[in-house]
Amino acid sequence: MIDRSKDGVSPVTRSAQNLVFVRQMLGELRGVAEAENAHMLCYLIEMAMMEASDLLEAGGRPRPGGRA
Repeated sequence: MIDRSKDGVSPVTRSAQNLVFVRQMLGELRGVAEAENAHMLCYLIEMAMMEASDLLEAGGRPRPGGRA
């Protein structure tokens, strides 16, 4: 049986939706940081975007050896 929340969306789907949202917002923030020539901030945001993408590829589960 699939575990569903009260709105009918599975936790895995909800997790993927959240990660997509985070990645999109990070993209917006990166644009703002770039406009301000905040190079280190751009780099850190890009790393966070990569982490969100990696988590999406892993199905929303933390990678072995990674942080929770």
